[in-house]
Amino acid sequence: MCGIVGYVGTRQAAPEVYRGLLRLEYRGYDSVGLAVLNGSSLGVVRKKGKVDAVREEIGGMIGTIGIGHTRWATHGAPSERNAHPLRSGKFAIVHNGIIENYRALREELEANGFVFSSDTDSETIAHLFALYDRGDLRETLRAVVRRLEVSFAIAALCEGAPNVIAAARRNSPLIVGRGETGYYLASDIPALAGCVQTVTVLKNGDMALVCADRVQIFDDRGEVRRQEQVCSLRAETLERGDNAHFMLKEMKETPQTIRNTISNFAERVRLEPFLPLFRKLKKIHLIGCGTAYHSGLAGKLAIERLARVPAEACIASEYRYGDPILGDDTLAIAVSQSGETADTIAAAQLDRESGTPLFVVTNVAHSSMASLADLVVPTIAGAETAVAATKSYNGQLTALYLLAAAIAAARGADAKRAEEELNRYPERCEEALSRLEEVERVAQKFKDAKNVCFLGRGVDHAAALEGSLKLKEIAYIPSEGYPAGELKHGPIALIDGRSLVVAIMTQRRLAEKTFNAVAEVRARGAKIFLITPFEEYARREGVDDCFLLPKCGELFSPVLSVIPLQALAYYTAVARGNDPDRPRNLAKSVTVE
Repeated sequence: MCGIVGYVGTRQAAPEVYRGLLRLEYRGYDSVGLAVLNGSSLGVVRKKGKVDAVREEIGGMIGTIGIGHTRWATHGAPSERNAHPLRSGKFAIVHNGIIENYRALREELEANGFVFSSDTDSETIAHLFALYDRGDLRETLRAVVRRLEVSFAIAALCEGAPNVIAAARRNSPLIVGRGETGYYLASDIPALAGCVQTVTVLKNGDMALVCADRVQIFDDRGEVRRQEQVCSLRAETLERGDNAHFMLKEMKETPQTIRNTISNFAERVRLEPFLPLFRKLKKIHLIGCGTAYHSGLAGKLAIERLARVPAEACIASEYRYGDPILGDDTLAIAVSQSGETADTIAAAQLDRESGTPLFVVTNVAHSSMASLADLVVPTIAGAETAVAATKSYNGQLTALYLLAAAIAAARGADAKRAEEELNRYPERCEEALSRLEEVERVAQKFKDAKNVCFLGRGVDHAAALEGSLKLKEIAYIPSEGYPAGELKHGPIALIDGRSLVVAIMTQRRLAEKTFNAVAEVRARGAKIFLITPFEEYARREGVDDCFLLPKCGELFSPVLSVIPLQALAYYTAVARGNDPDRPRNLAKSVTVE
């Protein structure tokens, strides 16, 4: 979840590393640090807080090779003491991941006379470099990696090797980029946008020595070759333009995300080899965490409605501990924006080991999860900088709906009408986005709500869960999403005059039942914000505010109804003085369990 950047070349390293860290701040902003090597002199700067905490310091860091880190705390509180880079002797290291055997390593290292100055698991890595140093950085790196268990991406500098960054990865991403002035290293491609022409994705178990004019990649058996890819991500796409925050910018990019995902699916996703599988399917598992899990809930309903295949949405962190029933007549669909979500990768690996066909829906086609897949279904959302997922959620929904239609067609159902309906959603989303000021007024009215209850049935319940998550993530207001029919089975006890109830109602046949729940909470003093395409309900007594959705079919409606839900979270966060792009305690990509 932390961000790693490195540079070695002909330019001053500190500004290059700092620029990359700014672009990776969504991966962690508890603390920040840089190390720059100038000949045999290693300079380190570390600060608690966001990346700009070191802005004034980097001007004094001279040298053309450096590494940097932006931290999301796991072991050890956010503090300068626990910030990276961490030093031991002539080594400085940065680390992303969790070293699960760090307690045993720490005891061993302390017995060997090493003194720990932080509370982190990562400091064991720095001391292992010092312990195994025999003057050969490559062999030192090998020796260190052999001792580490579970999850890491590492970059290290050594005062005895003034022109090389040592790097390694296992279960955490790491990418090498080639630019005009040297080589870069990063835990995610946005750090490299505008700086490199090509990127090389290191695979699990890879180690590398990165120099100004070359990179050597090897594993435990010897040198390996990895494919170099053109880096098409442009630096200007990572700017927020005239938008107040990245989250707002990315919400506005939802229509294009849907269009791009639909066109890419039609042109590049090759389903022909899987048609026999689709015809014999007995079960589909949709696996994800957080927002990806919620898209799986909506995808489940679409698959069952269109393809008539039993489907189950599964929380990835629970999946492999529940002894799922797997086999070659089951399809697993793992969903992750980054493709690096640790729990979802572990679930996907279980599916692979069992022989269950695996599809991966992700926004990063070169990700660890994608490398496991029988088929990758990309969401073409582009870079998403805000921690809270917006356009990537809509992209996931679009990809899952397209898969549902394709499976249905392979099983003899007519899915043409469904595909035509989905093609209308970019314009509907544009219409909804053009009226966000209506949601801003609601947020101003209810920014001090004691709690918020999101209600819906069926597809609207899936949307309610996502709306609740967004509000918790960035506005820090206690909220829950419930099936409207469950209200009387406990949640109604929370309702009083300081409560806001957000009711999502896009299904005509269930509208009156959902509105019964609205009446029940209104009778107990709650304020009501209704999201619906049905004008007659907007005028009903008891509705305080309504966002009228464009007319839409119910099955794919979460693509549309989530827009005012995302906007409610965004404007509420802003009204409460929060930073919606960088919510406390959260990071964009959860690469540790």
